[in-house]
Amino acid sequence: MSEVPVVSAVIPCLDEETAIGKVVTAVLAQNVSEVIVVDGGSRDRTAERAGAAGARVIVEPRRGYGRAIQAGIAAVRDDADILVFLDGDGSDSAEFISDLVSPITAGQAIFVLGSRVRGPREPGSLAPQQLVAAHIGGLLLRLVYGASFTDLSPFRAIRRDEFIRLGMKEQTYGWNLEMLMRVAAARLPALEIAVGQRCRIGGVSKVSGNLAAGIKAAWSIAATFVRLALELRRQPPSTM
Repeated sequence: MSEVPVVSAVIPCLDEETAIGKVVTAVLAQNVSEVIVVDGGSRDRTAERAGAAGARVIVEPRRGYGRAIQAGIAAVRDDADILVFLDGDGSDSAEFISDLVSPITAGQAIFVLGSRVRGPREPGSLAPQQLVAAHIGGLLLRLVYGASFTDLSPFRAIRRDEFIRLGMKEQTYGWNLEMLMRVAAARLPALEIAVGQRCRIGGVSKVSGNLAAGIKAAWSIAATFVRLALELRRQPPSTM
């Protein structure tokens, strides 16, 4: 890792024209090296406003949360040391980025997860189904891998070289869980910190406010856990 780490923030979004400009501005204020916004085929001015705020915009018209993230990672600078991930609706508090990155630059961790469950959050910023998913996901990760994660939050940071070694595959909403499972299975040095959570700035949630989408996302997450748990059992133990 370079003496002054290059930090690349990747933000997937869809129809977030109200929020994305403010999100990009807030993230750039945290001294990150670049912001990559992945527009998943928005029908509004999301891409235009992200670019105007200083982000590099990548268009990935194929739907899928994990697919959008992977498109963003493929576009980061060649010399990027640390990857930061967050949502584009303004719910993740950008001022906590330094708290996510600092343990990595200090050599205390390779991966840092921001827990919305443990941190201060505005009333209504997390839907009941999100809290239930966080609890169940954390329980499964603890039982199967002994990992102490309390959330499936998208707000996280990881060393880029170690991220590449994880071999991420999931293209849907199971991506966040897959990353936690692969980090835990590889026994990478990991930390969890409390982060703030706000209500989205504008727009409509693609999952938490939509029953059908919520069920689809829950199914994707459950299927990811079962599939990946079986896959990781067949792999030889990590020597890291």
